[in-house]
This record gives sequence, C-alpha cells and structure tokens, in this order.
Amino acid sequence: MSRESSPELLLNKPFSWLKNTKSLKKFIFSMKLQDLQFNDNLDQPKKGKIQNLDDPNHFSDEILLQIMCRVPQDCKDANFLVSKQWLSLQGRLVRSVRVLDWEFLVSGRLFTRFPNLVHVDLVHGCFDSPQNLCVLLNLDVGSFHVDLDYVNCGLCVLSAEEIDLGLKVLANGYTNLRKLAVVNASEMGLLSVGEECLILQELELHMCNDRVLFGVAAFGNLQILKLIGSVDAVYNGLVSDVGLTVLAQGCKRLVKLELRGCGGSYAGIKAIGQCCHMLEELSFSDHKIEDGWLSALSYCDNLKTLRFVSCKSIDRSPGIDKGMGVCPALERLHMEKCQLRQKRSVRALFLLCRLARELVFKNCWGLTDDIFGTGNICRRVKSLSLEGCSRITIEGLSSVIFCWNEIESLSVTSCSNIKDSEVTPELATLFSVLKKFTWKADTRSLLSASLVGTGMGKRGKFFRKK
Repeated sequence: MSRESSPELLLNKPFSWLKNTKSLKKFIFSMKLQDLQFNDNLDQPKKGKIQNLDDPNHFSDEILLQIMCRVPQDCKDANFLVSKQWLSLQGRLVRSVRVLDWEFLVSGRLFTRFPNLVHVDLVHGCFDSPQNLCVLLNLDVGSFHVDLDYVNCGLCVLSAEEIDLGLKVLANGYTNLRKLAVVNASEMGLLSVGEECLILQELELHMCNDRVLFGVAAFGNLQILKLIGSVDAVYNGLVSDVGLTVLAQGCKRLVKLELRGCGGSYAGIKAIGQCCHMLEELSFSDHKIEDGWLSALSYCDNLKTLRFVSCKSIDRSPGIDKGMGVCPALERLHMEKCQLRQKRSVRALFLLCRLARELVFKNCWGLTDDIFGTGNICRRVKSLSLEGCSRITIEGLSSVIFCWNEIESLSVTSCSNIKDSEVTPELATLFSVLKKFTWKADTRSLLSASLVGTGMGKRGKFFRKK
C-alpha cells in the first residue's frame, strides 16, 4: 500500500470545502433567512387582524360618520387632521357656516367642502373689506376691517349683480337650505333662491328696501324674517308702507318678525297684523316709523311677545286712549336701551299691553317714577324685571307693584336710586311671598358691604418727604 492511500493519512488530510469559509458563511446566512421568512408567514394572519381593527381606512364612510357624530363637540374640530378622507367626512357633518370670502362661494368650493349645509351666513362675505389692515371696526352687525377712506365712503359692499350671482350658485347647490343671511340682494337674486329653496324658513336681509321685498314674497314657507333697512355708520336702506304691505300679503305664515331701521306708518303695521295671523313675536329696533302707528299693533291678534330695542322714541303722537286698543294674546313686553322720556307715549304702550304677564326694562333712559307709575294699569303682571334703570326709586317701584295682585316674580338689578335702607316693612312682606325674587338694586352699597374688613375701597394715604 502506498503512502498516499493509507487510512491514517486520509483521516489527517483536511477536506477542501472546509477551506472555503466564504461559501460556508453564505450557506449559514441563507438558512437563517429561510427561518425568518417561515416565522413571518406564521405570524402574518394575526398581524393582519390587528391592522384591520386599527386602521380607520378599512371602515366605510357610513360607519365613520356615525362615529364622528358621537364625538364630543369640543373634539370634533380636530377630526379633519387625521386624513383627507376624514376632512371630507367632517365637511359632510357641518350644517352651518359663515362665509368670509365671496370667491369661496362663487367658485363652488363651498359646496365641495360642505355639501350638506342648511344655514349659510353671507353677511361678512358681502363686504369688500381689506384683510391686511389692522383697523377693526366693531358694529352691531359684525366686525369689519376698514381703511382710512371709511370716514368718507363707509363700508364697501359688493354690487347687487355680484350678490345675485352668488345667490344663484348657492340656490343650485343647497336646495335644502333653511336659513340665509345676506346683504344688498336684489329682487331677482331672492327669487332665484325662492324657486330652488322651497323649505327656507328663516331669512335675514341687510340693506333692505321696498323693491327687495317683492322677492321676499316668493318664500311661501318663511316663518322667521329679519329686515335691516338702515344702520348708522354702515349702510342706508328704505322700507316704507309699500314694502311692508307686500311682505304681509306674501309671507302670511310668519311667526317671528324683526324690523330694524325700517320706516312705514300705521297702514303698514296694520297690514302685517291683518295678514300675518300666525305672528307671535314682533321686534322693533331703532325704528323710523311715523307717529301715530302704535295703535295698529292691536290688529296682531296672536302676538305674544313685543320687543323694542335701541329706539329713540316709541310714538310721539299715539292718539287718545279710547282708540288705542289692546293686544289680546300678549304675554311679554321687553324694552331694552330705549329712551322713555315721554309719559304720554309710555302710557299708550302700557295701555296697549295691559294684558301682558311679563314686563322687562333693561338699561332704559328717562324712566322716572312718574312715567313708570303709568304701568299700574297692567293689572295682570306676574313678572317684573328692572335692570339699569337708574331714575326709578323705591317709591316708584312700590306705587306700581302694590297694584299688581298677581305678581309672583321680581328682579331688580343695578338700579342705583333704589336703596336697600328705604325698603318698607310692607314691601319686605310682599318680597317674602314671591316665588322668585332677585334683589341687587344698589350695587354700590353691596360692593361696600362685601369689602368690609378687607382694607379695600378706602381712600389712599398721602406720603410726603421729610
């Protein structure tokens, strides 16, 4: 046997493939990779189930909408940050919006972003106000950016043609619209809305005039109407008996009507009372109605609430007491920020509202004891609220309240001439039997009493250099 073929030499000779360590490492790595892929395949079904539960994209839009509807209101605003799908779904849930940019409406982006709106406020979008100015004008109708030409030119309102174009786009996109607010609309623009939006129930018109009210008559189902004719330092509009008569004949289903800065006379108010039999609430704000109109309110047979706000006068020539009439269904008379300096006018108002159950006087000027004393003819009053009426004293309050045998509720707030120390025992006894009683009449004495012992409210000391 040769030396090369001996068994001992064969055992001691190393194998050639062991010398190739690179191939060995590649083989081991491939085996480990196969084991990892095998384990991933085993775990894949479990991971898939978890992902389907956590990923919102796997839910249908209907399910996501139901989930979003149950989210608290303070958390809904952040829903659109999740994804584009949630942004679109959030827009479908919005029902009310205030348009600040008119181009957003005309371009159709409003309908794309919010397809299910039922309430659209276009008031701010109707003004062409520069956004890059820091001067902000706060008015009752809203806040607007103004420039240096505002004093001479006033607010810049879009033309009636531009407003009508936007209303046409709005009517075509939202046939289920229920509430609309707009400025400087024309008759044709309102007609386009009335033809498409058949269930519109609430309308707010700024810069209104008689001709525009011909278009308002097209809304057969209108129940709430707010007309703003003129607003000081903002815009001017003219509403007369012609417009009020057209309104009364066209909108016979009105339940609530507010006239702000509107004119007219006895004939226009009478037409509203005779035609609008369902009218329950009537408000006048800074009215410009001719004298002698107040008695026309007696034609409003179903009127329950009569409101006056920011009126310089009620009626300077109300006529004789016998011809005043009465509102048979009236329950509430509300006076706020009105000048009640004419005794004859206030007496006529009390005579008209002598069947009212609730009287509210808030921050009214000129209401003295003598003028307020004419309210003793309202014998059915159950609730009285006085706030900010600084000229009424405890004598004036007593002279009226003892005439009301059905009084159940009394609230007196911030009436500086009504002193706590002047309350008589008879008046205190009456207060004790009331069902609801609020007494914060003399706020100064109340503040002084609350500061006793605190060291506050005293005159400061003077220090001098030695």
